Amino acid sequence: MSVEFLVNFTPQETRVAVVEQGVVQELHVERTASRGIVGNVYLGKVVRVLPGMQSAFIDIGLERTAFLHVADIWSDRHNGDTGRPIERILAEGQSLMVQVLKDPIGTKGARLSTQISIAGRLLVYLPQEKHIGISQRIEDEAEREALRERLTRLVPEDEPGGFIVRTMAESASDAELSADIAYLRKLWGEIRNGATGRLPPAVLYEDLSLGHRVLRDLVDDETGRILIDSRENFQKLTAFAEEYTPKVLPLLEHYSGERPLFELHSIEDEIQKALARRVDLKSGGYLIIDQTEAMTTIDVNTGGFVGARNFDDTIFKTNLEAAQTIARQLRLRNLGGIIIIDFIDMENAEHRDMVLDEFRKALARDHTKMSVNGFTALGLVEMTRKRTRESLAHLLCEPCPTCGGRGEVKTARTVCYEILRELLREARQFNAKEFRVLAAHNVIDLFLDEESQSLAMLSDFIGKKISLHPEASYTQEQFDIVLL
Repeated sequence: MSVEFLVNFTPQETRVAVVEQGVVQELHVERTASRGIVGNVYLGKVVRVLPGMQSAFIDIGLERTAFLHVADIWSDRHNGDTGRPIERILAEGQSLMVQVLKDPIGTKGARLSTQISIAGRLLVYLPQEKHIGISQRIEDEAEREALRERLTRLVPEDEPGGFIVRTMAESASDAELSADIAYLRKLWGEIRNGATGRLPPAVLYEDLSLGHRVLRDLVDDETGRILIDSRENFQKLTAFAEEYTPKVLPLLEHYSGERPLFELHSIEDEIQKALARRVDLKSGGYLIIDQTEAMTTIDVNTGGFVGARNFDDTIFKTNLEAAQTIARQLRLRNLGGIIIIDFIDMENAEHRDMVLDEFRKALARDHTKMSVNGFTALGLVEMTRKRTRESLAHLLCEPCPTCGGRGEVKTARTVCYEILRELLREARQFNAKEFRVLAAHNVIDLFLDEESQSLAMLSDFIGKKISLHPEASYTQEQFDIVLL
């Protein structure tokens, strides 16, 4: 399967679309003002140690303090340095070199580790370890052993640090592996020297930008080409590829067409669709995707699909198509955490198994770690997908200021009744000559029409005049009562 990477650069942000067989599968967005910090190494300061949670809060210079759990504190296992409580390892005010495992998401601060790992093209360097590990995605045992032997040969016994062999290293030469080893060791030396004599919080190492990470992490043997729409960045990525990823060089192409790259390949339309709650299926069915703080729910509906011979076949075909579409939407929207899928109920157990198999097959193309359970007693499919970064919706959108993120607003009549209750409360509390109501046009219109009698009755009851004033800038739920 040929995979294309379309890279769109502007001074404000970089966007990368991963396209397989002409269909967008993934979108990566990195904004200059809010770059992700996973992989960055900091000199941090311990702000607070929490023995009850076996955790600590570390100041690394961000808006929110970062979080370090005792399980993420590196310990020298060879010297028996394991199992100590966090209060015996860390003290408030202590300086500490840490690396970010997870970006800050929502109200949560960044997650940290004191075990440093630095990724190269072919290898990951572990300066505090001594062992050689192999990526779990290299499944052939003979291949794993051969790679371990090759690397053991290339790494001198007396030199510190260990390595994890990445999948990209399967077809790499000894010269390429040696170059990666030298590059990573040099980089670690610069990080350590940068920490000498500095006061926390300080940045010691920043991971590569999105454009560079595409070349280092995402490009593989299935990649057909990488289209870049900026000449300046094309030259930068070419220089990077020449030094670190020479195999990628022939794949790099500069796009210089008149039409914007993302518009030409309909990526802009796909982004808009990926932000919508409803996803239409080709058969006429549709999905409803609701993303909440706790979980994401996906509901499958037949809609107008009546193409099969009977209703059972209609449901089965809709669920099969939905399984493919859901797998793609998870990648496209970068949905993580707990995901509950409500496929249309199927009486036939064989149909259920086939839909689940199709779903798992479609998910196999997603490199993010996940687990899928079978159908529950309620006919739901439960799954989890690792949260690696903010979802597309959280990155590009914010809660609606009118509804506060609920997705609904109170009706004009509901607001009218709230205003009547508030008028009564204020009339009992304050001795004003007159009450003026400031509200949205449609709320005021309702008071002048259908609810005019209610307003008149209240005015008589409190013995005060009530005047109405429409405010064009007010949302439907917004109102004020002015005492005159």
